[in-house]
Amino acid sequence: MTNHPLVSVVLVNYKGVDDTLVAIEGLRGLDWPKDALEIVVVDNASGDDSLEKLRPIADSSADSSTDLSTGSITLVESAENLGFAGGCNLGVKNAQGDVVAFLNNDAKPDPGWLTHGVEALYRTPQVGAVASRVLDWEGNTIDYAGAGLTWYGMGYRPLSGHPASRKKEATAGPVLFGTGSAMLVRKDVFDALGGFDEDFFMFFEDVDFGWRLNLAGWVYQYEPESLVFHKHHQSMTNIGSHKEEFLLERNALACLYKNLGEEKLRTVLPAAMMMSARRAVTRTGVDTTSFDIRRSDPEPEAVDPLALVPLFATDQFLEMLPALKAKRQQIQASRVVSDNWMWKLFGEPEAPMSTEPGYLRGYDHLQAAFDVVSDPPTTSVLIITGDPLGQKLSGPGIRAWQMARALAPSHEVTLMTLTELGDVEHTGFDVVHVTPGDNKAFSPWEAWADVIIFQGHALDLFDALQRSTKRLIVDIYDPMHIEQLEQARHLPEDQWSAHVADATQSITDQLRRGDYFLCASERQRHFYLGQLTTLGRVNPQSYRDDPHLERLIGVVPFGIPDDEPTHDADVLRGVVPGIESDDLVLIWSGGLYNWFDPQTLIRAVAELAHRQPRVTLFFQGTKHPHPGVPEMPIVEESRTLAKQLGVLDSHVFFNDSWVDYTTRHNYLLESDAGVSTHRAHLETTFSFRTRVLDYLWAKRPMVLTEGDHFAELVQREQLGIVVPADDATALADALEKVLTDEAFRKKAIKNITRVRESYRWHRVLEPLLGYVAGVGHPDEPAPAPREGTMRFSPLRPRKTRFRAGDIGRGLQRLTRGEFRLILRAIKRRIVPRSR
Repeated sequence: MTNHPLVSVVLVNYKGVDDTLVAIEGLRGLDWPKDALEIVVVDNASGDDSLEKLRPIADSSADSSTDLSTGSITLVESAENLGFAGGCNLGVKNAQGDVVAFLNNDAKPDPGWLTHGVEALYRTPQVGAVASRVLDWEGNTIDYAGAGLTWYGMGYRPLSGHPASRKKEATAGPVLFGTGSAMLVRKDVFDALGGFDEDFFMFFEDVDFGWRLNLAGWVYQYEPESLVFHKHHQSMTNIGSHKEEFLLERNALACLYKNLGEEKLRTVLPAAMMMSARRAVTRTGVDTTSFDIRRSDPEPEAVDPLALVPLFATDQFLEMLPALKAKRQQIQASRVVSDNWMWKLFGEPEAPMSTEPGYLRGYDHLQAAFDVVSDPPTTSVLIITGDPLGQKLSGPGIRAWQMARALAPSHEVTLMTLTELGDVEHTGFDVVHVTPGDNKAFSPWEAWADVIIFQGHALDLFDALQRSTKRLIVDIYDPMHIEQLEQARHLPEDQWSAHVADATQSITDQLRRGDYFLCASERQRHFYLGQLTTLGRVNPQSYRDDPHLERLIGVVPFGIPDDEPTHDADVLRGVVPGIESDDLVLIWSGGLYNWFDPQTLIRAVAELAHRQPRVTLFFQGTKHPHPGVPEMPIVEESRTLAKQLGVLDSHVFFNDSWVDYTTRHNYLLESDAGVSTHRAHLETTFSFRTRVLDYLWAKRPMVLTEGDHFAELVQREQLGIVVPADDATALADALEKVLTDEAFRKKAIKNITRVRESYRWHRVLEPLLGYVAGVGHPDEPAPAPREGTMRFSPLRPRKTRFRAGDIGRGLQRLTRGEFRLILRAIKRRIVPRSR
């Protein structure tokens, strides 16, 4: 790595100072820059000679004359034993690093531990934490090389104890959790999640943290090159096994209660409690029938403490419930992925973890009575966009991606692109590419989906979609048949007519076939209701229980992100030659298309430049990311006009490419005002200029041409200035006012701050989320009949099916000689369950 963030390594010491000193020596041998490393040692009220041995080291590290091969050592003395969770949190509170790394005090790091771990942490912005590979002290066997979780809450390490030479353990990838003995976390992520749950004290705090991190939309990445060696369980050597089991059982229940979704929790939690009792009984050999009143056994003289573990654990779980409930509410309200998505990270959720006959008999009874090992019930949603998915996103791709993100917390979602699939964030849902017209590749996805949402020409491209009896949601926020009146206007008459006719036929087919439609404004809704009425879709059956036809067509505008834009890189001022730091910058967000009027804008800027020499205009995109969208004539015409007026590259600037979606905020925040101009025509009347949402997000006053939805909004709510079409002088005056009149700007920004809240993605997508949530519910009316298709019945709960990882897990079990477990797993898959 060329840039090394400051890493704070936290070690918690409790009566293990000799091990801690060895761990510190190991940190001194890291191949990580000394000035980028901070070691934080927390003494958890050891009460022995730990502090006597640690204080001199901490003191000497603070002496600049002392040559240590790593950075400073901070000693934090706790007045009480806070447990591993509390000790780690205390260490983080005293840490200065951008990254916090946790290392057990009885572990030693490989020299490249941090180098490989931090590299994995910053490989993509979605990675929030990294799980290191952990071997035993000699490096012979595996301690941690991936993680899993059973349905009853027991976290496990599937390769623990296996030889370290196994190739399987070297595979990097997302995991549910890492081990607290060796992990790295972004400091801001750790803080946002509230750190480890201190109520756990020790055990499962790392499972719980990883689960919460994944639910929040971050990726927990396992990186095998980030290596640590561990003695394992040195801290529990002198503590009774029943106390350890108590913590494991209690914390497993707490972990399930906090993190499982509502529907899965109802079946899993009671079954997990009973499973806990059966574990204790089979582990200790207690005869629970001895309390049967029909027997005359003498009263037992003593009970093995291990047999009492589930009783004590459940009772203490009950005591924790008020605090756990508050935590659960916060976690569930902010989760961004579904239980179905999380289930994929569980590994083998159905693993019994024991082969004892009595235990397995109880396991089977629970499996038969509670639906605990099936995939969580969910609706499968396929979203189809014709736009590329990658770093550069345009309107349709952004919209489809935001839909996928919004639906993912409650449904199983796949986002499909019909053009190009690049590096796009997709936490909580899958992304795939299918070539247009490839019916063989598309058909399995149509069969998989319960609901299909599509844009553009998807219906024209796939026979399976045309024949589909699934719920079809058609996103017609872009009235392409009207758009083609302007987009193809420069073509010869016959080609122009053909383009418009094709688009009109495509929209007509969609309006006939769809079950639910999404438009962007009330204007569009009225327009489409007219077409739907003409096609017979507005009829007594669709009207009877839905007189406003809200279950036929919903207004779902384009939205703005829920987070605030923060400037993190210079992109315009002092970067683009000719744009200075004190210029008055106008931004044209988005692309240049034939239905816009950039030429009047360029003339207005040229006119204004005589009065305001510092005025500049930046066109943010000219090369559309979709390979099938050519550069339109208006782009070259605009460049030519700017050159003729003498303002090209002095007052008017063109970006020859397309701004990355993840960096667009920097362009917006370096501008002073947003602008969008168009001509007066039918396309304008029913358009929805998505670029204006960027101006709202960045709180930029704007100047718009009159005639469309946003012009009405801007004028009504005083968010900027609206001007007539084709009037360069009026436009120049308006631009000058929004750029230089501070009182006007402050008032506009205040109004924007208020108005933009109604355009947040989580709000604008509510009609879509409500419709999809109602699919499959018995009280949801069947949709109005469609031409040539059958009426739908409510969707049934999804059936348990073989998952992709089942074969691999079966082979692992086979190599471990677990023949009985293989047969039991197969039986659970193929024997129907009553629901």
